[in-house]
Amino acid sequence: MTETTYSSAELMCVNAARLLRDGDNVFVGVGLPNLACNLARRTHAPNLQMIYEAGVIGARPSRLPLSIGDPTLVSGAMSVVSMYDIFTLYLQRGNVDVGFLGGAQIDRYGNINATVIGPYAAPKVRLPGSGGSQEIAAWANRCYIITPHQKRRFPERVDFATSAGYLSGQGERQAAGVRGKGPVAVVTDLGILEPDETGEMNLTTLHPGVSVEQVKANTGWDLKVASTLAVTEPPGEQELRILRQELDPTGIYIK
Repeated sequence: MTETTYSSAELMCVNAARLLRDGDNVFVGVGLPNLACNLARRTHAPNLQMIYEAGVIGARPSRLPLSIGDPTLVSGAMSVVSMYDIFTLYLQRGNVDVGFLGGAQIDRYGNINATVIGPYAAPKVRLPGSGGSQEIAAWANRCYIITPHQKRRFPERVDFATSAGYLSGQGERQAAGVRGKGPVAVVTDLGILEPDETGEMNLTTLHPGVSVEQVKANTGWDLKVASTLAVTEPPGEQELRILRQELDPTGIYIK
């Protein structure tokens, strides 16, 4: 039997999709989060509803959307409202189950930096910034983060806190008064990190063929490891077929 091969992007996308539940209302952007949501809807979560920042609710895109304002998101959607309504009447009210986030840096407490690398006043790199991610991180009932696992992306402390994870610990997030639970999983191409009772990200799951040492070498702090490590199932043939043939046939994101 020939071993199935897959890219690191496909690996992340499949494992992010598996975290989603049937009936979830998901605040999603473009790229891998969008692919993960559409994959989940076509497999185990047919009643999943996608919400886009531009104001689209229940989107069912017929092709890969290239931005949150792509017209394909509107065709077949349940509702189209203003961006103000999306953030106030849906997100802040608690009607969004999942927020999907990414960023240039994620630290040990799940804080995200998408603003600058280096000092804010004189950065080495200036990044796109928050968009709606700071509100999503604060108010979505739970958040998933998806990003490649590289040491430069996982510093002990982010250079700039664009979106709040657990700040300096679970207690500080609770004291800040935000309603959302915060990041419950960080999906990378090496494994999955989840918060412990203090809010610190721990390694709980490895992908096939990955070692603990490999994950630690690509993390900028002394990463704690769960006493019992799970191992993910490799992407299945159906999952890869849907990704490659239906969702991203030209390989914009998965190659």
